[in-house]
Amino acid sequence: MVCLACRAAPCADLLPCSQPCSCLTSVLNASRVSPLPFGSHLLSLTLLSFWKQHSSGDALEGDFSDQQWVFPLICCMQLAWEIGISYLVDLKNQKTKEQIENLLQNGKHKELRDRLCCRLTFGTAGLRSAMGAGFCYINDLTVIQSTQGIYKYLERCFSDFKQRGFVVGYDTRGQVTSNCSSKKLAKLTAAVLLAKDVPVYFFSTYVPTPFVPYAVQQLKAVAGVMITASHNRKEDNGYKVYWENGAQIKSPHDKEIIKCIEECVEPWNGSWNENLVDTSPLRQDPLKKICDSYMEDLKKICYHRELNMQTNLKFVHTSFHGVGHDYVQWAFKAFGFQPPIPVPEQKDPDPDFSTVKCPNPEEGESVLELSLRLAEKENAKVVVATDPDADRLAVAEQQNGCWKVFTGNELAALFGWWMFSRWKENCSKDADVKNVYMLATTVSSKILRAIALKEGFNFEETLPGFKWIGSRVKDLLDNGKEVLFAFEESIGFMCGTSVLDKDGVSAAVVIAEMAAYLETKNLSLAQKLTEVYERYGYHISKTSYFLCYDPPTIKRIFERLRNFDGPQSYPKFCGDYNILHVRDVTTGYDSSQPNKKSVLPVSKNSQMITFTFQNGCVATLRTSGTEPKIKYYAEMCALPEQSDRAVLEEERQKLVDALIENFLEPDKNGLIWRSA
Repeated sequence: MVCLACRAAPCADLLPCSQPCSCLTSVLNASRVSPLPFGSHLLSLTLLSFWKQHSSGDALEGDFSDQQWVFPLICCMQLAWEIGISYLVDLKNQKTKEQIENLLQNGKHKELRDRLCCRLTFGTAGLRSAMGAGFCYINDLTVIQSTQGIYKYLERCFSDFKQRGFVVGYDTRGQVTSNCSSKKLAKLTAAVLLAKDVPVYFFSTYVPTPFVPYAVQQLKAVAGVMITASHNRKEDNGYKVYWENGAQIKSPHDKEIIKCIEECVEPWNGSWNENLVDTSPLRQDPLKKICDSYMEDLKKICYHRELNMQTNLKFVHTSFHGVGHDYVQWAFKAFGFQPPIPVPEQKDPDPDFSTVKCPNPEEGESVLELSLRLAEKENAKVVVATDPDADRLAVAEQQNGCWKVFTGNELAALFGWWMFSRWKENCSKDADVKNVYMLATTVSSKILRAIALKEGFNFEETLPGFKWIGSRVKDLLDNGKEVLFAFEESIGFMCGTSVLDKDGVSAAVVIAEMAAYLETKNLSLAQKLTEVYERYGYHISKTSYFLCYDPPTIKRIFERLRNFDGPQSYPKFCGDYNILHVRDVTTGYDSSQPNKKSVLPVSKNSQMITFTFQNGCVATLRTSGTEPKIKYYAEMCALPEQSDRAVLEEERQKLVDALIENFLEPDKNGLIWRSA
């Protein structure tokens, strides 16, 4: 988030930033500061709020040239202007208007500042925040402003923008208290573009997130937006942007779009007309075409259709109250399977996610309880769970009366083995394994690297987030390479290259085919996983997180690591464990490189430090791009001859304990442990 006066990081008080001279110039030169486009009664309320906060209530006297008063008042004018915009335009949304009015009337200065003095910025999954009133929240106004900024940027980038068009999709989220839903926000997104004579491919119903990047490529659109917050809590929503290549936007597009958003914050004529999607001849519904094409393309990674048609293996699917039910049913049909058994309580969309404590299947058995109980009742061996926007997949398998819920890294080991072995069996005689690639984010398991080294194909790492994977895959494809599989440890998988993003629908049916195939070999998924580790080396990983709602605390934790033994000196030990190398992609430092510069791109807007230990463990600390979390990842990467899993797990756990105690210091820093 940035200061709306000078675009710098906001400070703790109402001052625009830590450099008041440049900030003052910025504010005074901003045409929107004067005249202020709202009623004087609102300005009075805002100034009064500020005055109560920063004075004893005496009459305003003294030298106004003194910075002590000028800068707070200038920022207060900026705050007032932003409130004024919200006050005026949000008259079209009574709920969000009331939220701002109540804060003003009740003197909630800090919350007003938090809501109105910062603007959303693009993270690892686009714009994402809580639904509600304010410029750092997802609401009608911020979506309109974001789309206006995108229109301005795309108009600059594409001369054929108004011929090629734009794709808009949405999930099933909604919030009564702010009169905000994904569909409504999608309609407003479309309205901004339709009002500017841009053709819009607007899905007539909710779709999985992967359908938007797929549609962008299939329809040759210049870009697309998916309104979703994926697996986040029910209060959240988001705005995910895809470029013409079918991958999520990354730098420099994200930064340039933010600049364009800031240049056109006042809604244009027609931007509020959400009914345009029902009346404009420029709106098309791509649902049937895209769904049919997607299911047909899915068959390209189906290798055992006859076996699938004959298997007696049963599957249970839960869509976590989201969009996935129908699409997973159709995907299973495309592969020749009988449809999976749906969890009835979770089959239909429910924006309250009423049967789970959180709508994230990555949380494991605690959120999969309904599906596991149904599977036991139906004698189904495998459970597949798609998250609410169906771009991620969790898998559980029944073994001797117990359930194994696979981690994202374990599933990646299985997918990696499967996709390469199917390629090897089906490739042409002149196919070159050196032309084959798999990818993973740098915080994910290194198991694909181990498989690649033994089998002869290529493996690459990217920064966290599928926006990096998607863009790199597109580059490889454009250069004649063949990409079989890519993943991130947070149960995000890309099987094949029809969609350049993670896709829970395709992953669900691929894992089903894998399980059906293995059953003919008298193997379970878990047994095959053990075989993979024994052949390529055990990769024993641990991923978890702490919650931290205080950004200064997060910054202090990471700055301490950068100045551990003195200024600009990273730690050499973590407890008893010797550190060989440190990589800090926030600053661009990598001690393992001859020039000490990170090979991965610098990512200044997020915190991420990776430690490579002498015992073979790799551990990373990073902030989440979508939630208030400090995540930690640790993995023991063993050679094939090191087959004592218990010893490896014990060593990894000791190191994780040392990492938490010495580097994160949760008690000292007030971090909240992940719920069991």
